[in-house]
Parts: sequence; structure tokens; C-alpha cells
Amino acid sequence: MKDLLAYNERFVAEEQYLPYQTDKLPDQKLAILTCMDTRLTSLLPDALGLKNGDAVIIKNAGAWVMHPFGSIIRSLLVAIYEQDVDTVWVIGHTDCGAQHLSAPNMIAKMQARGIPASTIELLSTYDPDFDTMLHGIVDVGKSVQETVKFLREHPLFPPDIIIKGFIIDTSTGKLSPCD
Repeated sequence: MKDLLAYNERFVAEEQYLPYQTDKLPDQKLAILTCMDTRLTSLLPDALGLKNGDAVIIKNAGAWVMHPFGSIIRSLLVAIYEQDVDTVWVIGHTDCGAQHLSAPNMIAKMQARGIPASTIELLSTYDPDFDTMLHGIVDVGKSVQETVKFLREHPLFPPDIIIKGFIIDTSTGKLSPCD
């Protein structure tokens, strides 16, 4: 962690931030919802030729929208109404770790890290979507298609917004349509 902080100090002192300066509005009028997978950190923007300031990039596990009024939708609404985004791309990826998630395994890991079973039971009683939140996706392509459909039908998205789905290959960066 110290190496990261030391690097940051040099980055600022040497004004290496200058090439990244831009305003808050995305030049491409594009918002991308994608997975939080670490392989996509540089690969995705580089594979699309995006530079800093070109697009709003929103990440979560599996590029999956779980709630019609949750933080992902909020972020997309801000992008559309406050940042002039007119296109939304949902980009899943090959070998997605979210395909291997299961609620029982995640709960077991929580308990192993000290979360009491009573807390988990209380939360699952309080929120009927608790187990859903912890389970994975079965098929990346189908998940992308369902998310695209969900966004296209969302009552707060204007009808002129273009929404497309893709899968990126984490080995080559090849983008394939998926909608």
C-alpha cells in the first residue's frame, strides 16, 4: 500500500495528471455498464480506443442490474440527465467470475470471516432478495441481453437512448454484439 501512496506523490509532483485533464461530460456521450473484473481496468478502454473523458464507466460484479431504483440505475440516470449521455453499452466478458458465485458459498465465506449466522438470517428475512444478491449469473450472454432489455424498458429512461449489449473477450479484447 505504501508503494501506491509513494507513486501517487510522484505522480502529482511531476504533474503526470496533465494528459488526463478533461471536464465531467463524456466526449462520446457514452455510458458503459461493465463488470468489476480487474482484467477490464485497462483492457476495456484500450480495446475501444477510449481516452480519459470519453465515457462514463460504471462497474459492478457481472455488469448486472439487480434493482430498478438501485445505485446502478441512479448512476445511469445521472449520466443521461446530467452528463448528456445518449448511448448506454452493457459489456459482459468471457470467463466472468460472477458465473461461479453461489449464495451458500458466499454465506459460508461470510461466516468464516466472522459474520454471525444470526445476522445473515436476519438480513435474509428482512430482504427477500438477499440470496439473489449473492448468487451468480449462469450465462454471460443471456445476462447481458436481460440487462439490455431491463434498461430499455425502464420507465425513467427516455425512449431516444440507444442501449446495446456486448461481450468482450478478456484474452484478446474483441468485442462481440450480444443483443
